[in-house]
Amino acid sequence: MSRRRAAIKRQILPDAKYGSILVAKFMNCLMKDGKKTCAERAVYNALDKTAQVLGISPVEALEAIVANVRPLIEVRSKRVGGATYQVPCDVRPTRALALALRWLINAARSRKDKKTIDDRLAAEFLDAHAGRGESVKKRENTHKMADANKAFAHYNW
Repeated sequence: MSRRRAAIKRQILPDAKYGSILVAKFMNCLMKDGKKTCAERAVYNALDKTAQVLGISPVEALEAIVANVRPLIEVRSKRVGGATYQVPCDVRPTRALALALRWLINAARSRKDKKTIDDRLAAEFLDAHAGRGESVKKRENTHKMADANKAFAHYNW
């Protein structure tokens, strides 16, 4: 973290197919070693499969999925008088989006039931839309931890 000034936020261009910044951001998070075409193909195939099953547009499906995975509160470590407390704090919208995308991608990569990343992403999207799956479980665990430590909420400043 710079002491001089805040970092400049980079503008992300919308994706080519849907014109959505959320889809472009998801592709950038999924991309490995600069292979954007592989990430594009995987995301578009997964969104098409998901939208076909759900019967809604792919961008609406991704927005609903991210809304189901996005955390509202999290715990942060605060050191007070020699002791470290897990203090529940609200999550900024940009961080909540970044966490949701990261959790979706990690959950899809850790799935072993499907072979390709397209199928794994589509399966995780469907599970997250239904309110189950590894990414939604991660959000629930984060909320449970914040709820368990709400006695230390007065240390939030």
